[in-house]
Amino acid sequence: MIKILTVEDEKPISNLIRINLLDAGYDCECAFDGEQAIEMIEKNNYDLILLDIMLPKVDGYELFEYIKPLEIPVIFLTAKSNVKDTVKGLKLGAEDYLTKPFEIMELLARVERVLRRFNRLQDHLQLFDIEIDTLSRIVKKKGEIINLTAKEYDLLLLFIQNKNIALFRKQIYMRVWGDDYMGNTRTVDLHVQRMRKKLDLEDKIVAVYKIGYRLEV
Repeated sequence: MIKILTVEDEKPISNLIRINLLDAGYDCECAFDGEQAIEMIEKNNYDLILLDIMLPKVDGYELFEYIKPLEIPVIFLTAKSNVKDTVKGLKLGAEDYLTKPFEIMELLARVERVLRRFNRLQDHLQLFDIEIDTLSRIVKKKGEIINLTAKEYDLLLLFIQNKNIALFRKQIYMRVWGDDYMGNTRTVDLHVQRMRKKLDLEDKIVAVYKIGYRLEV
């Protein structure tokens, strides 16, 4: 399982991130200051670190200098919106930079992108009687290959990564189609319906009134 360390001194934010990462299928641990983070990094192997800049004891920039030789990818999380801070973080070698407050869906998308870049995503996923080979993009149900379109496959992964979370149609469209949402729900609905039917997931991927859909596991 992918293991992520969140280094964030504001506990409500840290807890929110942890809950959503766990729901998305990741293992997540939390540190609340720089010294605690160093102790945890020395004892554990992490695939990704989400790092706040304004930390007690050891700030995020100093901590990043400690992390860098370990070749663990880092995404900076910070309330600072100054362009200079963004540039400094990226020049140090951070993989990405996200300014608080941020949407959880955006954070999950960036986490996924960085993990994919470092080839740290799971090669195989299992959902009920469905097997997914993420390298070949082959989906099997009860051992038989199911032919999904590219968008249907991306929808399936999105739901698996957000189990038991109600996803707004806007979020689904932006994550799968990568475009600004223009309010056309028919595109999302048609693709979800076809994907559910092909995989016999009508009773698992349920419609949420006036919101979108949720994968119930």
